[in-house]
Amino acid sequence: MSLSIREQITHVLEDLQAARPLKQGEVLVIGASTSEVGGTRIGKGGSSDIAASLYEGFSDFQAQTGVFLAFQCCEHLNRALVIERELALRLAEPEVAAIPVHKAGGAMAAYAYEQFKDPVLVEQIQADAGIDIGDTLIGMHLKHVAVPTRGRETAIGSAHVTMAYTRPKLIGGVRAVYERPDVTE
Repeated sequence: MSLSIREQITHVLEDLQAARPLKQGEVLVIGASTSEVGGTRIGKGGSSDIAASLYEGFSDFQAQTGVFLAFQCCEHLNRALVIERELALRLAEPEVAAIPVHKAGGAMAAYAYEQFKDPVLVEQIQADAGIDIGDTLIGMHLKHVAVPTRGRETAIGSAHVTMAYTRPKLIGGVRAVYERPDVTE
């Protein structure tokens, strides 16, 4: 028996959370081709129904963790991001003048825009983690250093899935310490 899109996205989010727990206030960037999920070429068969199924899983994850969601638009809007105005203000990211629609922005970004309380588009962010469904190229919106991670799901529907979390840059040399020593000695 094959899993539903909702079940698949739940597994992906559980596996990402196991690899690097996201905390309240952190940002998860999502790129999703509903065309690819549905089995057609990216940009050729967007689906609001698939977007709704994906969004439910992401919304549940947001409610559980307190993360901010950022949905990447397609190349017709220069891969801008749909975020809540609260996050744009917190990050001091200027709003850009566009509203994603099914054919210019993509079905997923357009759906998210309609679900958010106070949505805006921004050109860029530096997210703490990301999920790329259908090879939408979200890397430009991740902090340095991105760490790829694998989960039990390698696809959502027919779309390839890639996940990454970020970590601080390791600086210093041979004397650098990267983890706090145990102080219970």
